[in-house]
Amino acid sequence: MSIHEYGWSDYWNGHWDQWKQSFEESAGHSQLRPARLIADYGQKVKLITMDGERWGAASGKLRHIIDDPAEMPAVGDWVAITTPDEVSDAVIHAVLPRKSRISRQAAGFETKEQLIATNVDTLFLVNALNHDFNVRRLERYLIMAWNSGVNPVVVLSKSDLCDDVEARIAEAEGVAPGVPVIVISALQNEGREQLEAFLQPGCTIALTGSSGSGKSTIVNWLSGAEVQLTQDVREEDSRGRHTTTHRQLFPIAKQAVLLDTPGMRELNLWDDSTGVAHTFADITDIAQNCRFADCKHKGEAGCAVEEAVQTGGLSESRVNNYRKMQRELEYQARKEADRRRKDSRTSTTTGRRDQRSGWRRDVEW
Repeated sequence: MSIHEYGWSDYWNGHWDQWKQSFEESAGHSQLRPARLIADYGQKVKLITMDGERWGAASGKLRHIIDDPAEMPAVGDWVAITTPDEVSDAVIHAVLPRKSRISRQAAGFETKEQLIATNVDTLFLVNALNHDFNVRRLERYLIMAWNSGVNPVVVLSKSDLCDDVEARIAEAEGVAPGVPVIVISALQNEGREQLEAFLQPGCTIALTGSSGSGKSTIVNWLSGAEVQLTQDVREEDSRGRHTTTHRQLFPIAKQAVLLDTPGMRELNLWDDSTGVAHTFADITDIAQNCRFADCKHKGEAGCAVEEAVQTGGLSESRVNNYRKMQRELEYQARKEADRRRKDSRTSTTTGRRDQRSGWRRDVEW
């Protein structure tokens, strides 16, 4: 296989020709070749080139000039490489401008973006129809999708385990208006044609969802082969273990590409408010009728949102989740602003110290 089976298209070919010329002139590189990062194993990554698969790693210069880990090469990225010889690892010199980026807030106390995947066209939000079904979690995944610039599709998996599928569909459609909702059962081979409709040539489809939702099973089902390991979930609570331990791209029928991701127990949002506005469009539309422009929808006079809850136009749980999302993102924004102020003070102090010592921090390439 080559990059043509992994999403290389006229779109990327045109961008490559234009980008390569300007990059070579500024960086002084030559003999650059395009590749796509298809799996990340930590110190090394797996690439697909014009000639097939190859191991690779970022150059020392690239690691040095990139301060933000989210800007380092990630699964889905198109990169510029050189190959010293036929057997040595490829060297990644640059990342092509990304078409889309799927991110979340990294775990821990530090406000930091964790990149999940790049250059994705469609995101399958996989939610199993068992004890793990949760519309509040689905709202979080929708926020992530809209904020990433990709098209979300809600995939309700394991329909054979649900006694009232129609009720679950109604719940999903209630929090994802206008978003396709597909019900599938890989065990009973139901819903496959609906998923395959999104497997268009050159498209990259990522799967995300909690552990045990059936993402790896879907990859195997659509691939027609056991390309991913799968494990059973506990019957008493429908919880699964992390079968998928790294992100990886899989070509499907030499046309589309599937990107499997490890399951997430918790999804902390990395958002610029775009995703929230899309996901809760029904609430934000009603909020336009509030008496006060800065209405918090918590007891203010003339609040149209609270009136809609009282009359049954909005569910109280959905409005509560909307408030929770806003508080979470406001807290994240404050932390990020504090971090930037600290970084600015540190940079200023360091610059003064360097100036006194007469040492220049400029790096010549």
